Amino acid sequence: MREVRTDRRAFLRGVGGLAAGMAAATSLSACGTGTSRSVGSGGKSSKTLVVRNSGGTYGDANQQAVYDTFTKETGIQVKVVNIEYAQMLAQIKQGRPQFDVIDDSMADFVLFKKEGATEELDYDRLKNFKSAGIAKNLVTSNAVGKNYWASVMAYRTDAFGGKKPASWADFWDTRAFPGNRSLQALDADLPELEFALLADGVALDKLYPLDVERAFKLLGEIKPHVRKFWDTGALPGVLLGRKEVDASSVWHGRLDALIKGGAPLAYQWNGARRQSNGLGIPKGAANLDAAYQLVDFSLRPEVQAAYAEIYPMAPSVPAAYKKLSATTAANLGSSPAHLDSGFDLNVEWWIKNQDAVSKRWQEWSHA
Repeated sequence: MREVRTDRRAFLRGVGGLAAGMAAATSLSACGTGTSRSVGSGGKSSKTLVVRNSGGTYGDANQQAVYDTFTKETGIQVKVVNIEYAQMLAQIKQGRPQFDVIDDSMADFVLFKKEGATEELDYDRLKNFKSAGIAKNLVTSNAVGKNYWASVMAYRTDAFGGKKPASWADFWDTRAFPGNRSLQALDADLPELEFALLADGVALDKLYPLDVERAFKLLGEIKPHVRKFWDTGALPGVLLGRKEVDASSVWHGRLDALIKGGAPLAYQWNGARRQSNGLGIPKGAANLDAAYQLVDFSLRPEVQAAYAEIYPMAPSVPAAYKKLSATTAANLGSSPAHLDSGFDLNVEWWIKNQDAVSKRWQEWSHA
């Protein structure tokens, strides 16, 4: 579960590397905000709120769609830091977090909860939440889901004699859809066991707990046709563009520029694996009231829509779709057209089983 950074790897750091991150959290890393966080007198607040996000184009979109408009409305300045989980946890454990709001994967918030590192959210202070209609699995005691991203299938539209693969079963069917494939490597994110199980007929709502043995059996069947297990977000587009593969899993959004440029590529949304970012507040936040204000502001439908128009992550608030252009809405993982045909990755299952699955993947991939 990778953190969303299209300039680096594009999607969440999350579970991968969490054990190492927690072990490293014993040493304090300076945040270096260099900004006064006092409250001025009269008029709007002159307080500075510090938000942690992962930076890159994801951070740029937040700045434009969320932080700048929040500052314009409230007078509260927003400063951003890009520190990672281990650094955040270290600061919180020291009792001196140099940030007030955390924008991070829902997986990390599960770990923060276990560490007692985040505030229990008072949802009565989030007036926009009451009518937001956010999915229950994105509402936890210490975080509220902000947006979705997804891993999906992509394929060349000039392959397969004009036929369009409609499912992961078609991806696995190299007789009906001959050609090379590509799947995600462990170095990029969690292995795509779910796609193998869907190819074998497991229903979306019956995926978890994952049948690991069955999944690896199916992965073994497709392995001879896998030209490359990709380890960076950009690689599927390269492989597809060079015709080295005809179909691949991909982080949605990574092919948008190629498709707009006329490349014969398309996404297939059936069986999309969704993950989510959320918002939470660290224990000991210096500006608790302003932190709640920003979290609440981020849940407005118009704010979520403005963000989605800039960056290809899907709103967690359904009403945002009424404010989105039809073109943008059709290309997002939580759209009404795609919501029922995909599934949300089970964070708890993966946190519990990630080490064992990773070990199994290493053995399997080198066999």
